[in-house]
Amino acid sequence: MPALYARELVAGPAPLKDVDFVLNSAAVAGLLGGEEAIASMAAVHVFGGKTWATWLVWYNSPGSYSMGIRFMRLARSASPAYDHGKVQTDLAALFEYNGSKGPKFTAVHSGTNMQDTGHIAALLKKECAELTEVAGEARGRESRSVSVTIAQLGCPPKASAEVESPIPYVTYFASIPVLISMVTCVLSAVYFDWYAFAIILFGIIANGSASMVIGSGKFFFSHPEPAPGSPRGDGILDFDDGVVLLKGEEGAVNAVTRGRFFLLFQSDHASLKLRICSIFLIAQSLAMLVLISQSSFFGQLMFVISLAFSWAYNLWVWTFDKEAIQRQILKNILGQPKFTKFILKTRTSMLVFVALALRLKDPVEIMKVFVIPNTAVWEKWKEMVIKCLINEQEFEFEDRHWNCDGFCDEQKSLLKTLLEDAMVAYELFKEHEDKIILPQ
Repeated sequence: MPALYARELVAGPAPLKDVDFVLNSAAVAGLLGGEEAIASMAAVHVFGGKTWATWLVWYNSPGSYSMGIRFMRLARSASPAYDHGKVQTDLAALFEYNGSKGPKFTAVHSGTNMQDTGHIAALLKKECAELTEVAGEARGRESRSVSVTIAQLGCPPKASAEVESPIPYVTYFASIPVLISMVTCVLSAVYFDWYAFAIILFGIIANGSASMVIGSGKFFFSHPEPAPGSPRGDGILDFDDGVVLLKGEEGAVNAVTRGRFFLLFQSDHASLKLRICSIFLIAQSLAMLVLISQSSFFGQLMFVISLAFSWAYNLWVWTFDKEAIQRQILKNILGQPKFTKFILKTRTSMLVFVALALRLKDPVEIMKVFVIPNTAVWEKWKEMVIKCLINEQEFEFEDRHWNCDGFCDEQKSLLKTLLEDAMVAYELFKEHEDKIILPQ
């Protein structure tokens, strides 16, 4: 099969015109992916947070095909907001801000029981799991260490509030690829390489217009408001390696268990605009593959330089820990909650410690925490522990407590072990009670 040579549309002299080497545009498009481009687009909201930041994404960016697909998903997720003439979209469709599934939640006062919570609870769980400072560690036997993190939540956030950017300086650096794209586009036109000029300009317009549409939306956080007169929202986020105790008003706890991020657009034509941007981005990626190989080597070089600088910026933004930034946003929304972490050596100690930390006295509420085997030994243990909790007695058990009539030696030994676990939890609680029970 005869070799195919690039056809040029160059009306005047151009540097490096006599070079026979032709860049493989398909390989360039394949190497420079779309995840980094999505990260830079997210920077408009997560990092930028201001309308003017949308003007700093007007550069020729790789990954337009992936961005076009994501924009179409975002358009399909659009739904009317409660305010007339506004549209809200699911950020998980574009930036994956609502994609995680959170742990099980059990409210000890209100009776709420959620098998799966959402992305916000998953963020809080990760924040607690990464805490390195431990306020106290239980003594006694060790079977499987579990953590108990107490999250003292502040005042409930507004039911719907605009999110403020935690690190707005990042978008300033986008001016570098913007400048490079403009310069390479102009140089292509100066030397009459119209294919390169057109495709770079097309990329600038496609990426910039998509940024403008996204920038017209506002980054919001929302959660359902509790009914008037609701009890405190204290509850337990339960996962494999431990639990998180949420302590606060029902509205504050709702923000964790039922909150979400979304984009709010002021126009009810937002879905149409997003679809147009999607088509525009996909068309730009296809035009790039077809047209850039028709330009001269100089034009191709200008095109690759514009992509290289924008890809470098996108890659830098992509290296930021997106989840850590979301956790910082969440802590700002929740009023900088106070976290106190404890380590207990057994699951039994953990159950008692949780009941003490939540100041449970109602047997019904205590039973929500004590999910234990239904055997004679455990039932006896539960009876003794619940009695101490209700009457606010000290956990002091002796031989007479586990030497019960009707129990064999193995059962008495097991009951003794379980009661000693309860005493270990009580000792840890009393030692740090001032950190656990805060004034309300």
